[in-house]
Amino acid sequence: MKPKVSIIMGSTSDLTVMEKAAILLNEFEIPFEINALSAHRTPREVEIFATNARKNGIEVIIAAAGMAAHLPGVIASMTTIPVIGVPINASLDGMDALLAIVQMPPGIPVATVGINASLNAAILAIQIMANSDEKLQTKLSQYKEDLKTKIVEANEQLSKVKYAFKTN
Repeated sequence: MKPKVSIIMGSTSDLTVMEKAAILLNEFEIPFEINALSAHRTPREVEIFATNARKNGIEVIIAAAGMAAHLPGVIASMTTIPVIGVPINASLDGMDALLAIVQMPPGIPVATVGINASLNAAILAIQIMANSDEKLQTKLSQYKEDLKTKIVEANEQLSKVKYAFKTN
């Protein structure tokens, strides 16, 4: 089994945030890999990864980083594979990472999700891949329908909650 999605993080301490992406990719039965690479501490390894990702069958890269958060942009500068950046709340409530990832120069786009939003990164990766995979598109449609069902069920439960001045 060869990975189609690569989850890259600057440090293994980011795994607690990134595991939501891994869990969803696993549920969708999408082969993925998880690696720690640092734009600052292992730049050669980042370059080797990024320049070989397409040859290795990677279709989407999810790259997480906190603080200076250069990893997603550095990877994006070395590949034509879509890169989804996940800003990690490591300092300044994650705003430094969010701005570092979203403010890329022209020609080096990084799709950016919210701070610590690895689940949304996985959903976006699946949406990208589902454009050319009908089976995956069907699973994704069902996933979205299940989200709607959860809200309907939540409202049914809320209707049973009683307060003296609650009107619904």
